[in-house]
Amino acid sequence: MRRIYVLLLLSVFCFLFSCGGNKEKKDDAVVVEKYKKTGSFEVLDPAFLDLVDTSAGIEILAEGFDWSEGPVWVDKGNYLLFSDIPPNKVMKWSEEKGLETYLHPAGYTGKDPRAGESGSNGLIIDANGNLVLCQHGDRRVARMDAPLDSPKAVFISLADKFEGKRLNSPNDAVFHKNGDLFFTDPPYGLLKNVDDSSKEIPFQGVYHVTKDGKVQLVTKNMTRPNGIAFSPDYSKLYVANSDENAKIWNVFDVAADGTTSNERLFYDATKETEPGGPDGLKVDGKGNLFATGPGGVWIFNAEGKPLGKIKPGQLCANVAFDSNKQTLYITSDPWLTRIKLK
Repeated sequence: MRRIYVLLLLSVFCFLFSCGGNKEKKDDAVVVEKYKKTGSFEVLDPAFLDLVDTSAGIEILAEGFDWSEGPVWVDKGNYLLFSDIPPNKVMKWSEEKGLETYLHPAGYTGKDPRAGESGSNGLIIDANGNLVLCQHGDRRVARMDAPLDSPKAVFISLADKFEGKRLNSPNDAVFHKNGDLFFTDPPYGLLKNVDDSSKEIPFQGVYHVTKDGKVQLVTKNMTRPNGIAFSPDYSKLYVANSDENAKIWNVFDVAADGTTSNERLFYDATKETEPGGPDGLKVDGKGNLFATGPGGVWIFNAEGKPLGKIKPGQLCANVAFDSNKQTLYITSDPWLTRIKLK
């Protein structure tokens, strides 16, 4: 496959006011860039250019995080929430106020200090406008028992066990249109990962939680299930596998009642040599997958053909669209970045 590389300028622009801004004289007017820009694009198919506004560049909105993850856009309020996992915080970013701490603790509420990836990971909003968190440290999926505009570290468990055994560390989650919850459960939040003595389930599962709270196994065939998303019509479920030795995305058929079948390979990137692996993903209204993977954010069409990559220059953990799907937010390790879509 012929690859066309579209490179952005890698020069870094200082923030407005704090560093004087980057000023360019244009028709006697002064244009000031508000955010630093970084990275490049890799175009594998012309359809990529119909989706991504490469001329706008990749903007760094905030930086200094330990491991940024799990972004979700909140329509009512026009802001983004995302996890910074090791510090056990949920952060908030808005165009109006910039970066703020939103919630702490977020994923571990125990009294004894602990290290590792203890915080929240994937964040989603339920049908009633509540924040739902995948909590590594508390080993559960939980709903924040407080309004979005008045956050408190008070939680109600939605799933914490399977067949009487504690979950590993729920990672990412998504709701079916019928209200059922689906989530992945790799071992990343355990102090010693898969070898942790507190691990009770001998596999890493993908689960389906029915509206009556019953936790059902979708699959235990994936070694490190991670990002998860539905197709626009909810007939397909996509799951990323973040194992270094099996960098794959799988797809399942989904019935109207949420039951899944026909697990199969969607795309295999195991031979890719760029850093990173399959992690978080989202699907746009036309069925294109925006999936973090080796080298950045991959874009696939619904048939599994790679169209190109967004490459901020850092490991990419997850992505989120704004309400109009005109902007893609990317949690990029120490950064929160943004790219305009068409």
